[in-house]
Amino acid sequence: MVFAGDLMQHMPQVRAAQRPNGRFDYSESFRYVKPLFEQADYAILNFETTLTPTTDYHGYPTFRSPGAVADALRDIGIDAVMFANNHICDNGRTGIEYTTRRFDSLGIVHTGAFVDSSRIRREHPLLFQAGGLRFALFNYTYDTNGMPIPKGMIVNLIDTNAIHRDLSQVNRKHIDCVIVFFHWGIEYARRPNDEQRRLAALCHRLGAEIVIGSHPHVIQPIEAKRDNEGVVRSVTVYSLGNLVSNQKERYRNGGLIVTLDIKKERNGALRIAPAYTPGWVCRPGGYRIIPPSAADSIALPADLRTTCTQFFEDTRALLEGNKIFEERVR
Repeated sequence: MVFAGDLMQHMPQVRAAQRPNGRFDYSESFRYVKPLFEQADYAILNFETTLTPTTDYHGYPTFRSPGAVADALRDIGIDAVMFANNHICDNGRTGIEYTTRRFDSLGIVHTGAFVDSSRIRREHPLLFQAGGLRFALFNYTYDTNGMPIPKGMIVNLIDTNAIHRDLSQVNRKHIDCVIVFFHWGIEYARRPNDEQRRLAALCHRLGAEIVIGSHPHVIQPIEAKRDNEGVVRSVTVYSLGNLVSNQKERYRNGGLIVTLDIKKERNGALRIAPAYTPGWVCRPGGYRIIPPSAADSIALPADLRTTCTQFFEDTRALLEGNKIFEERVR
């Protein structure tokens, strides 16, 4: 199973993807990480924009993006996208409705924001099977940037009472693994705050094996808990950082793609083998997400080569304290 961070669409990204005929092509952006998603039993990311059926595209602070972004995610093998984030209401009712319809038409499932109460009953939690296991996935956000949630629609906001109720109602006779994907924390902070730690601890106490975070736009530490025999039983990824964006500042110019190999033992317990792949975003040339395995084979000017190397070194330095997670080299 693979998790990726914030997929954003600032206007320079939109312009870079537009071709002379007016159509959009995002394939170059995902060229070097596509195999990671294609090889996964299930691939999930945070979709931090909305789609529009018009050509009225817009970047920060109210994102409206071409539908071709969703097409690109289908083409690289994304199975599910998270809608509960602070930009989901950027284009009001139209944004949520059209984004939902577009992903529905592509067969990519989603959760976290819902066009009506019937959808939340079907998609919260998001139930799916992968690798022979049954999963329940919950998605919550801290806020919607003060944008009102359109009448009749629902966005899952972080509320400990609701989280307690939701996770307590999971029937573990029919679910092997519970995942909670939060949009939380402080932007650009490289360490989780107390609220993130409390929420992660609450979810694990209530039975969630995996807690994933987005929103800070930088990578934050990873924690994995082992039993007495050293087997990893639960994982917290506090922030995956940016999968792709126009943010060029140090620490913000990339993110993690986290791979979790999950096996069920005879007694029903899960054994988790975690790994990560850093992805640096090369803005010139189509906002290419470049993992270490591809970096040496790509021609880069000296300044970009230095920035790329620095991102990988910063990431390894941040994560070296947790020896349970290994860097995936291919």
